[in-house]
Formats: sequence, C-alpha cells, structure tokens
Amino acid sequence: MSVPQLARSRVSVVQVLVLALLCTLGARLWYLQVHSGTQFQQAAAANDLRTVATAAVRGSILDDQGRPLVNNRTVLEATVDLSTLAQQPHQGKAVLEHLAGTLGVPVEQIEQHARLCSPTVSQPCWTGSPYQPIPVAQDVPPPLAVKIMEEHDQFPGVAVVPAAQRAYPEPYGMQAAQVLGYLSPVSPDELSAPGSSYQPTDMVGRSGLEQSYDKQLRGVSGTSEVAVDNVGRAVRTVSSTAPIAGDDVVTTLDAHIQAIAEQQLAAAIKSARGGWDKNSSAHYKADSGAVVVLDVNTGGVVAMATYPSYDPTVWSGGISAADYAHLTDPGAGIPLLDRAFQGQFAPGSTFKLVTASAMLQDGFPPHGTYECSPSFDIGSQSFHNFEGEAFGPITLKRTIEVSCDTVFYRAAYQMWQHDGGNHPVAHPLDPVQTMAAQYGFGRATGIDLPGEASGDVQTRQEKLATWKQMKDIWCRRAQTGYPEVAGSDPARAAYLKQIAYENCQDGWQFRGGDAVIEAIGQGGILVTPLQLARAYSALANGGTLYQPHLEKAVISPDGHLVSTYQPKVVGHVPVSPATRSFLVNAFEGVAQEGTAAGVFGAWPRDKIAIGAKTGTADVYGKQATSVFASFLPADHPQYAVAMMVSQGGQGAMTSGPAVEKIEEALYGVQNGAINQQAALLPQPPATLPRIQPDGTLVTPADQILPPPYLPPPAYGVSAVLPSFHAPSLHAPSLHAVPPILTAAYYLPERRYADLIRAGLHRGGVFT
Repeated sequence: MSVPQLARSRVSVVQVLVLALLCTLGARLWYLQVHSGTQFQQAAAANDLRTVATAAVRGSILDDQGRPLVNNRTVLEATVDLSTLAQQPHQGKAVLEHLAGTLGVPVEQIEQHARLCSPTVSQPCWTGSPYQPIPVAQDVPPPLAVKIMEEHDQFPGVAVVPAAQRAYPEPYGMQAAQVLGYLSPVSPDELSAPGSSYQPTDMVGRSGLEQSYDKQLRGVSGTSEVAVDNVGRAVRTVSSTAPIAGDDVVTTLDAHIQAIAEQQLAAAIKSARGGWDKNSSAHYKADSGAVVVLDVNTGGVVAMATYPSYDPTVWSGGISAADYAHLTDPGAGIPLLDRAFQGQFAPGSTFKLVTASAMLQDGFPPHGTYECSPSFDIGSQSFHNFEGEAFGPITLKRTIEVSCDTVFYRAAYQMWQHDGGNHPVAHPLDPVQTMAAQYGFGRATGIDLPGEASGDVQTRQEKLATWKQMKDIWCRRAQTGYPEVAGSDPARAAYLKQIAYENCQDGWQFRGGDAVIEAIGQGGILVTPLQLARAYSALANGGTLYQPHLEKAVISPDGHLVSTYQPKVVGHVPVSPATRSFLVNAFEGVAQEGTAAGVFGAWPRDKIAIGAKTGTADVYGKQATSVFASFLPADHPQYAVAMMVSQGGQGAMTSGPAVEKIEEALYGVQNGAINQQAALLPQPPATLPRIQPDGTLVTPADQILPPPYLPPPAYGVSAVLPSFHAPSLHAPSLHAVPPILTAAYYLPERRYADLIRAGLHRGGVFT
C-alpha cells in the first residue's frame, strides 16, 4: 500500500471513531434530556425546596366548668435571621451587640441562643433550622419592640414577632403545678425514634396532664414547600398546609375546690407546726402532705393538692437552673413531687376499714363483744393502744368509733393463727392482706398521670422475695453493725443491727407481729392519699372500685366534642351489703361520737350524714403521720376526701379540721347551717364547658377574664432557654407590624390567644 493510501485509511478510521463518539454522545444526551428529563427536572427542583413544618398552637387545659388552668398568653419575641447576619461585617456581631444593649441583656446570652446546636455545641443553642428566624429573647416590652422595628436599618436581620407562651391563670389562686405538668424541648432520641412526628423545635409534655395528653394538646403541624436560592434564602412558598390547633382537655378538677384544698392543706401544716409532740419534746415538723377529693361515683378527681408545692409559672419561657435545682432538692422537700399519688405514707387507723371488712367477711360477729385492753402481748412483744387507752368490753361498732387497736391486734392474730401461724397451711387465706388488695392497696390505681407510686401491702410472698434479695447484706450487717450511724446516733445503730440480725435469721417468715401491726395500718403497709380516698369511695358507693381519672372530655378548638371519658370499673370489693351497711354506720359514729366528733362538732349531721376515720401512724425515727379519711353524704355518697401529713401528729388534730373545711365549701356549710348559695359543688357539673366556633371560651359566670397585657416593670426581658428542663416556645410566622402592637395585642390575653389559634399560627421549621 502506498503512503497516500495508508494515510487515507488512517483518516477513515479516525472519522469512524469520531462518528461513533458523536453517536454515543447524542444517544446519551437523548437519554438524559428526553427519556429521563422529567426525573432529573424533579430532582433538580428538589434541591431548591425545603420542607417547612409549622407547629400548631397548643390546646388549653380546663377545669370541670371551663375555667382555664393552662392556656397560652402572647409575648413578643426578638428573632435573628442568620442568612442576613452572614452578609454583615464580622457575621453581624455589631448587630447582636446593639440588640443586646437595647434589650439590656449580655451579648453573650444573645450569641449563645443564636448559634446552632450540634454534637459539639450544647444548649443554650438553636435546635431548629439555620434558615428560620431564631428567637433570642422573650417578653420584649412593646416600647422596645417598636424601637427595634422603627430603627430596622440599625437591626438588619432582627425582627420582633408575637409568640404563644404557656400561661397559668391560677383561678381563685389555685396552682396544681404537679398535676398540670410542664413542657420542655423535644430530645434527639425522640426526634430520631421510628415513626416520630416531632419537629426539632417542638415542646413536649414532661409531667402531669401536659405529658399524659401531649398528643391531644399538641395538635398537628402544618407543612409548606419553600423554594430556596443558591445561598439558602427562602424566596417563595410553593405549597402549604395549615396546622391544626391542639384540642382542649376538660378535666374533672374544680378550680375553686382545688384552691380551697391547697389552702387548707397549707393551713393544716402551719397549724401542726405550732403543736407540741411530747414524744420527741419538740414541735411537729409537718414537712409534707397531700389531700385528695374524689367523686365516689365515677373516680373523677375533684381536687388534688400536695405540699410543698410551687408556682407553675416558673416554667413559662424556660426555667433557670437554680429554680430547677430547688424543685428537685430533697432539702426543700422535692416540690416537683406530687405526694397525692407519688407519696407513700403509713395509713394508721384509717386502714382499719380493711381490717374490719376482713373480720366481718371472715366470720367475726358484727354485734359481738370485744375486749379493748390497754395492750396485747405476743411472746415478749407488747403492742399497746394509743396512749394506753382501755375501754373494756365493747361492740365492734364502738371499737371502730374509738379506734381501739388491741381489738384489731387480737383479731389479726387469730386470723394469722388460723392460717397456721409460723407453720402456715398450704394456701393461707391472709384475710387482711387479701382484703387490702381488693380495696386497691398495693398497686397503682391507674390514674392518668405519669409516675404513680404503687404503695405496699407486705405479704408472705413479698417477705420471702425480699429476704432472698437482702439476706447477705442483712447477715453482714448483723456482724458489722452500722458504724456510720453509731457515731451520731448509737441507739438507732443498735436498733438497726438488731433488725439486721433478726432479718438474717428468719426475715422470710410472716410472723404474728407482722400480722397485728399491719392490721392497724403500720409495719409493711404504705399507701398514697389517692389510694386511701379511693378505698373509702369504694365503701361509700357500694363496693365499686373505679380507676381514678382527671380527663372529663376533649374538645376541638372550634368547640366540637372529640371524646368524653367513660368511668372505668377495675374491681369490686367483696363485702356483703350487710357488711357495708354496718361499716358505713360505724364510720358515721366516728364523726358523731368517736375520735372525729370534735372535728364535726358543728356539722349539720341531720341534713348531711357524714362518715370519717382518724389515723395517727407511728414512723420510726420520725414524728407521727396525721391521717384523715371521710365520705359524704353517707346516705347518698358523692365525695370522699383523704388527707395525710407527714410528721403532723394526730389525725383528728391536724388533717381532720382541714378536711372538714373542704367539705364545708363543697356543701355550703356555715356555722352549722347549710347555705345553698354558698355551696360550691354539691355535685359535679353534668354539662361540659362551651367553646364558640371562633375558639373563644364561654366562661362560667364567676370567672373573670385575665386582664389585658401590661408591660413588665422596668422593661424586663427574659432570654429563651431551650434546654431539656427549660421549655420555651418559638417565634410564630408573623411578620410583626405596629397594628398588632397597637390593637390586638391589648385585647384580653385569652381573646388574643384565640386570634392566634384562628389563623395567626406559629412559625415554620426547615427540615
């Protein structure tokens, strides 16, 4: 082949290769632009979109007549936009300094809240999106808000917008802080949990009703598709779905009775502290307590007060570390703890309801004669009556009226012996312990609040299980003693060593001493005030054990009924009608001529029959616990009330008078007569509160609406503190304008909250 032919051949090969490449490129372009064009266009568009979640306004918590216990108030929040600040010199540091100076807060505080949270940045920081305006201060007074908006050129990227913040109207001065609960920011684990519907800036109920009904109160977040430019700035909204405001939860609580219960509990504790305990030669400490008012026919909680308590507004806008430390400080009594259903106390003689029921069902004659001696001996142990009292031969009814311990000691010992004593039969009946379980003691009631205590009724099985778990420790302590206690309290150390020795040897046995001491509500018996109130409710209503509850109904923001609570029967106390009738009559006798006669001296018993039982429980190393339980009207029961005060002394002296005052308020008893007009709640309301279609609440005639907004003194500003224990609400999607400040903002706060719910919803979160 000649040279020219070879050259032409090579050029042809190159041409073929080039043509093949062009065909391949063309095919690829056709595939990308025609075949897959739509798919890639959608993918490209997706890179410019961000999903915005708009949190719903949280619903209110109302009492049985519609009085707001928790709702939302409007505050002004200062927010900063990071994308705008990024275009300023030094990332907008001068802007933040000017804002801090205007608000009168340290610039470091503003900077901390404006930074984004990350694994290396802890709170305070912003848990939401960098594209969203970030709240850096709350409760901005209107004059300062107007100044910032008017001088917007000096505050680039800064806005002041209305926001919803949890509020506690406290009608009649009631607080119920532990029952209502509080909010705090959603945690990373909750955000990442499978099926989670939370958004990064969501507030979540952490205790009380806020936690139990978080789903209903929180509502449903709205979503928007927002187009974002190449530097991350939102330029337009592509589509949006409005949020659905949270529902309102109507409770069985009555704000007026709750307020009186709180006041009377505090008064009882104050009164006890003025009393003298001759056993300890000191004033009673009365360090804690609780009272519960139950509807005996439904299990609804009418009032539930605890001491020590606290002001729930401490959570509004975020709680400080110092305040949270106080609420959880054992030295302060742990105010965060609700002793009504989380505190466990020895019930003392109020437990004789159980023992008397067991005796009658076990065959003890109701009209027989019983020996009330000053003491009862088992071997070398001697069990005494209160202050060595003795009434000689008396009836069982009189035994209950005067609360004679030794009669119950003997009966419990006889029942224990019938089960075989120290050598029990194969299946011992244990009548007292079995009856206690039937009355609901020893297990949680199931109330719709988190963290309920179960109490304890020590049984043979429990003693054996405890012994297996503790035997090695007890045996070691039986030898070494308690040197860490001996230095400050030798007597207590010796007592503890003796107990350890006995438990090491035969701590698994349920002995006669265990049986008799439990018969009067001490030893291995611990109950919550809620359990005690429910037990007396079961006696009063004929034996039905209801599950206590606070929910009455759930109502939508526009007033439609979502659901109503149906009372739940969880058991029946196995006492015959004759036994119940006998016991009700005996407890009426306690109020008429027994240990509670002094409490009800002026009570109109001929018009409102009342049953009661006092209790004074000895606690080793402490002063006696004051206990009182009551139900009324005894002939057609409606309410049961139980109060327990730790280190408060006698039930008839401390708890009894306070319970009587609560019952006076319920039925309008004044100076021994009944004033129907003064009766606050002779029976729970049969109807539900009404909410208008526009979201406004039709309040009771006696309810005064909250006052209009007033600026805080000295223009105080509180910073947002978004941490696990420091809840805060975030900026709504409202571009603040002066008309809001000059008009709607000065409406009553409830009405303004309704306006927010109607359309001025809270702001978005980019995800």
